[in-house]
Amino acid sequence: MRVILHADLNNFYASVEMKLDQSLVGKNVGVCGNAENRHGIILAKSEGAKKLGVKTGMTINEAKKLCPDIVLVEAKHSHYTAYSKLVKNIYRDYTDKIESFGIDECWLDVTESVKLFGSGKEIADSLRKRVKDELGLTISVGVSFNKVFAKLGSDLKKPDATTEINEDNYKETVWSLPVEDLLFVGKSTATKLKKINVKTIGDLANIDVNYLEKHFGKWGHILSDYANGRDNSPVQKDGEGEEAKSVGNSITSYRDLVCDEDVKIMFTALSESVSSRLISYGLGNATTLSIFVKDSFLNSSTRQGKLPFPTVIPDDFKDFAFRLFKENYNYSVGIRTLGISVSGFDNSVRQISFEEVKYEKKVNLNNAVGDIKEKYGNKSLLKGIVLKDKKLISDAEEGTSLDRFTDL
Repeated sequence: MRVILHADLNNFYASVEMKLDQSLVGKNVGVCGNAENRHGIILAKSEGAKKLGVKTGMTINEAKKLCPDIVLVEAKHSHYTAYSKLVKNIYRDYTDKIESFGIDECWLDVTESVKLFGSGKEIADSLRKRVKDELGLTISVGVSFNKVFAKLGSDLKKPDATTEINEDNYKETVWSLPVEDLLFVGKSTATKLKKINVKTIGDLANIDVNYLEKHFGKWGHILSDYANGRDNSPVQKDGEGEEAKSVGNSITSYRDLVCDEDVKIMFTALSESVSSRLISYGLGNATTLSIFVKDSFLNSSTRQGKLPFPTVIPDDFKDFAFRLFKENYNYSVGIRTLGISVSGFDNSVRQISFEEVKYEKKVNLNNAVGDIKEKYGNKSLLKGIVLKDKKLISDAEEGTSLDRFTDL
């Protein structure tokens, strides 16, 4: 039987900030983006702030209402990346099968390691002690016979705890939990499940799988397997599965976007950022593009479509993104955040046509522009439209990466 761990760094960003600045210890800490530029979303919180109701994704104002004495710290992503690597170095002392699930979570397959280091629980406790002693951080660890239940275990007790879910206790431990606690059951899926009276993981485990498939297709069968502990997905070896599946960028504007010109300016900057990274990754042409939109009331949604032809050209991304936007949104509410993501990379060789020749010229021109920007800075060449509000472009340069790697 496999022995799988899921290790989750507790309140990671906030914990690193308290490690770097001891004056924050014992205070209610909220890590956020740049509040002056309206990136004022809580990205992480300390345990104390969490107990007072502060949640990731809240606006700063909402957090202050719940926790008036919250100390706000601007995020320092390079520090979090550095600490994440140090933690993984400790994990590597126990196994080379380490699969990241974001910057602060990892699955570890320690099936072969129990001969050297003891049971799964003993390894988990050892990891917790070492991370605390060596780095001053804490982790919660789930121990189980598959990835889904290991992840669930790490969520059950926090902070600094080990939870074991095995073949003998999983029904009593797992089945009474809300169905949305199960990995990959998002808000939309949970809502649909509740409409057919599936409210707990146990309900999901015991409902007829054919009935689930009528409502969810093949995904219904997978959900049933997960609820019953039937998950054989492997833990990838450290460093495997790093091929990008999508490349994207998003930004929260310093002001509401209220007209076509505003949106075009933002999409222009975002498209150039996405194109530049796509080329640097050497992934080929993108075939699919999606946009992310959040309005000033924090309602968010995405729209996706197939590009007219595979491309890496920023103008192609910008034009298609704007078309998707116009087909789905109006300005009844101001737009707070925009994002673009591309995927479905195509490296195939196509028959050369007149349009293809024109495309190759565009690629060469785009590469030349990229070379100039790399040498003299991103602002050395700007499209005319962006001069109408340079601040939006400044925001876009500080945007949040939406790059996604192989599904975990």
